[in-house]
Amino acid sequence: MLAGRSLPWQLPLLLAALSCLPAPSCAQLHYSVPEDREPGFSVGDLAKDLGVEVRSLAARNLRLVSEGGQRHFQVDLAAGVLLLDSRLDREALCGQSPTCSLHLQLVMENPLQLHRVEVDILDVNDNAPQFPKPEVVLEITEVANPGTRLPLEVAEDPDMGSNSISTYELSPSKHFALSINVRGDGVKMPEIVLEKALDREKVPVHHLTLTALDGGNPVKSGTARVTIHVLDANDNPPVCDPPISKVLLEENVPVGTLVTKLNVTDLDEGPNGDVEYSFKTSNNAPGKFTKLFSLDARTGEIRTKAPLDYEESSAYEIAVRARDKGSPAMEGHCHLRVELIDINDNSPEIVLTSVSSPVQEDAAPGTVIALIGVKDSDSGDNGQVRLQIAKELPFKLVSSFKEHFSLVTSGPLDREKASGYNITVRAVDSGSPQRATQKTFYLRIADVNDNAPNFSSPFDTAHVQENSLPGTSVFSMSASDPDEGNNAKLSYSILDNGMQDVPISTYFRIDQDNGTIYTVRALDYEQDKVFQVPVEVKDAGSPALSSTAVVHVFVLDENDNAPNIVYPSVPKGSAFHQAIPALAEPGYLVTKIVAVDADSGHNAWLSYQLQESAEALPFQVERRSGEIRVAQALRESEDSHRLVVEVRDNGTPSLSASVVIVISPEENSVQDFSKSLDLPQSSPEDTNLTLYLIISLVSISLVSCVMFGLVAARCLKAGNAGWTFAGCCRGTGRKPASHFRGQMKPDGFIKYLDVGGAGLTSQAQNYTSCFSPMSDQSDFLFVKPFSHSSTAETVAAYEQVTSTLASPCDGQAQPNTDWRFSQTQRPGTSGSQNGEEAGAWPNNQFDTEMLQAMILASANEAADANSTLGGGNGTMGLSARYGPQFTLQHVPDYRQNVYIPGSNATLTNAAGKRDAKNAAPAGGNKKKSGKKEKK
Repeated sequence: MLAGRSLPWQLPLLLAALSCLPAPSCAQLHYSVPEDREPGFSVGDLAKDLGVEVRSLAARNLRLVSEGGQRHFQVDLAAGVLLLDSRLDREALCGQSPTCSLHLQLVMENPLQLHRVEVDILDVNDNAPQFPKPEVVLEITEVANPGTRLPLEVAEDPDMGSNSISTYELSPSKHFALSINVRGDGVKMPEIVLEKALDREKVPVHHLTLTALDGGNPVKSGTARVTIHVLDANDNPPVCDPPISKVLLEENVPVGTLVTKLNVTDLDEGPNGDVEYSFKTSNNAPGKFTKLFSLDARTGEIRTKAPLDYEESSAYEIAVRARDKGSPAMEGHCHLRVELIDINDNSPEIVLTSVSSPVQEDAAPGTVIALIGVKDSDSGDNGQVRLQIAKELPFKLVSSFKEHFSLVTSGPLDREKASGYNITVRAVDSGSPQRATQKTFYLRIADVNDNAPNFSSPFDTAHVQENSLPGTSVFSMSASDPDEGNNAKLSYSILDNGMQDVPISTYFRIDQDNGTIYTVRALDYEQDKVFQVPVEVKDAGSPALSSTAVVHVFVLDENDNAPNIVYPSVPKGSAFHQAIPALAEPGYLVTKIVAVDADSGHNAWLSYQLQESAEALPFQVERRSGEIRVAQALRESEDSHRLVVEVRDNGTPSLSASVVIVISPEENSVQDFSKSLDLPQSSPEDTNLTLYLIISLVSISLVSCVMFGLVAARCLKAGNAGWTFAGCCRGTGRKPASHFRGQMKPDGFIKYLDVGGAGLTSQAQNYTSCFSPMSDQSDFLFVKPFSHSSTAETVAAYEQVTSTLASPCDGQAQPNTDWRFSQTQRPGTSGSQNGEEAGAWPNNQFDTEMLQAMILASANEAADANSTLGGGNGTMGLSARYGPQFTLQHVPDYRQNVYIPGSNATLTNAAGKRDAKNAAPAGGNKKKSGKKEKK
């Protein structure tokens, strides 16, 4: 640790320092160095004593911090040793203190460590004793008795210990000898003692030499000339009682407090016994105590004249000279030691070093935040300091060594809850009363990307008008991120997750900065009614975090489709010829105009009317049903009549279509009705074909009856397992796997529902028949083939929709006045029943639905070529009027225009474009016929 040339005399000191290491007052590293060493002297091997490699000292940025700001040492990072930077003078640094130590602090980083170094400055005999004055003049009366003592000035030696003054020597003399007394503080007081009576007449003056020797090696000395004048008469000097005394005094006594009163006696009388007092100073501390104490020259009272501070000096040595007024004057010397009692008059001091701010919010518990040092100038309990911080803070104090602490994290940090902390460190001593001080600093918490962006809602709804221009704003997404900076910088994108037939990005785009969704192209309500747009928001943190939300974009219908007349179907510019009996009476049904509209809602509500003609026509058109009837009796002389029927929707603006019908009254039109309808004559081959069709239908009917019987028997058998039959046929036990799909209207109501069930085949069908209390006819259900699907998915979808829409079979719901129409606004039927008055809306809201059902049935009958040709109710003879070219694809989806009584939902086609991808529909669609339908 120390240089080899100084090891023999430093080894005992080193062992003494190591022996005190377990004590709390010992520093971590303890070195000693003589005061006379030159700069560059190696004090100790830091790398070895700290247990670190020399090459790591520079990497860890080893720094040396000296208390008091004085630089006496330096660190050689290349060698890892502590070197002397300047020559030390123990006497200048510590004065007459018994011990002299310099305290250093070593700071290393990565990790941050603080080590304390204590260097003892060893005294070297570099000062010779010196007397205050080179010549001392003494006076003694000739009548002095042997044994009289003459005090001498004490020599001063700045060195300490064995290097201080060891003894005094006096040059040989017949009359005088030297006596040495030791004071309570160990100071040796030389005195000249008279050994033989004096004779002033023989020797009036004696010249002596006083030598002061120290205990160093080699010995150094100092001399003073002593001149003794022999006087006559006054032969009794003042005497102090006791000559050496001690006084205890609190450091906070007021100025002017009496310290002591000297007790001095002089056996002489008159002026020879009149004593005067004065302070006796020396070169060691000239006038130091005279600034703090005052002496009454007449009474000998010593009082304080300035505040006393224990921390500056704990004791004072006061020398008082007592001199009488005799001739010659005689004097005595009194020595007073004033020891101060410490009072808790100093508050602790807090020193903050190496504050690590900001600190990452994901810092592990135990991370060092700051190094804190405390000190208190008081002693004893008054200087014992405790350090405290608020308990609710996620930090704690850990003691490194005496009066040094580390502030570390005690738990996880969360910047989103607290972006920083005002940490107040409070230091309290153990005095009475206690004194405290505090220091506050702000610790900022640095953000870490630990929070994913969050949408205000995982599901949102938006509406956009069909045929809107590309770039139309649809919806603005809103997301937030509690992080800050780049960790909270959000960007939006649309996900193409394969859920749509066509990538959703071909329909919509999103502004990645503000989250606004725009259309990419014009939308077609008739092709796509609703879109599910998955949106992802991602922050710019590392690693980036994201969240997703779904926007249901509903396309609002626009009246962009004119009505399409499906019957009669004639080429453009041609007329449809219809023959009627010449004797047809008023009310006779001539024919029925059937039209559909690809739009929905009001845009698909159709009305029929005759265009104005120059002649009065004996016919009328039902406004809502499109039926053409005879209005008045026909005259025999009348020829054919040309009618232009216009079909107009209820959209804005309104669109229309028209057809020309030529009605010819003919005789025997009923008998030759097939001819009037332009039906081909039956040939023998057609007759055989009809026979084959009849046989096929009978066979299919028999097989159907057997199947219905088996199903009924199974249902009855399952009745014991929890099946019940109420107003509608539904199961309360185990539900078959089904497809249940729905779409919401823009106003929040259900728009369409598709239900299908998996049976024994790959394209099984499932349906339910219910009766509505608001209709005198049975409701009907559409059966749709489908492929197998996940049972869990089906049941979940079923429960989601049924929780919103109550089944009409569980109890009739009250009609919602929001969708109830007035008498003039209700959608009309297409012939399910005869209207009572022209232009009036039917009361039965399911008539429209029944019309579409019969259109489908009529189309099937025409395709099967086995329907009856009758008119009136039921199918109204529509089957004969549809040719084989009229198929189901000519009839658009009508369910979107039908409202369900007692609820806010409508029927619609759930399949949409997806039906095109499913398997081909089964040949036999099932339906419930109306009560008036022909068997």
